[in-house]
Amino acid sequence: MTEQPSPPVEQESSVAPAAHEPVLPNPSERISADKIFGDRYDLAERFVQHLATSGMERGLLGPREVPRLWGRHVLNCAVIGEYIPEGVTVADVGSGAGLPGLALAIARPDLSLTLIEPLERRCLWLSEVIDDLELDNVVVMRGRAEQVVDFVNVDVVTARAVSALTNLIPWSIPLLHGSGEMLAIKGRSAQEEIEKARKVLKKAGGSSPEILIAGASVLEEPTTLVRIKVGS
Repeated sequence: MTEQPSPPVEQESSVAPAAHEPVLPNPSERISADKIFGDRYDLAERFVQHLATSGMERGLLGPREVPRLWGRHVLNCAVIGEYIPEGVTVADVGSGAGLPGLALAIARPDLSLTLIEPLERRCLWLSEVIDDLELDNVVVMRGRAEQVVDFVNVDVVTARAVSALTNLIPWSIPLLHGSGEMLAIKGRSAQEEIEKARKVLKKAGGSSPEILIAGASVLEEPTTLVRIKVGS
């Protein structure tokens, strides 16, 4: 039986970051974090603490990632906001540990975000973190992208470490309903993935992909993005 998507998850907050030593950015990361998050830096720090404690304990990320949470994960994700217009709606496909979805929700309170995630345990964790941080611009929807297309209509779709573009394009483009853009965080394989996805992209009706660099002015290792536009 095909699992049906659930409506946005609303849970009472039942978890807070465990009483561990805080995971703080190194000096250069702190400078970057201040520029990216501004007066919402404290929220970003609390999010990182959730990732390092309950996020790790529930298997959303491995212990080896904890020392790299700021540079490789949270800051790396938050900077893609420089390519997202003000006040638009965003769907984060396969949100997992809230990357990039929650990082964007903290850095860009003007955005309205829907975190799409098929696994219940991850949805529960995301909802608990959202409640604890009192983020009012983000909701969680349980399901796969192709299951929630009738419930989600957004301006921008984001994704990170979900799948290759050959899969991500047919999952994500329909959520735009004919107009908008997809921003997929990719690494060195970006151009290779684009070449492999040409036929899929043509069928989906997207524009020629662009490889963009985000965070070049604030990060030692900027973020590589693939942007695909749909419609005018």
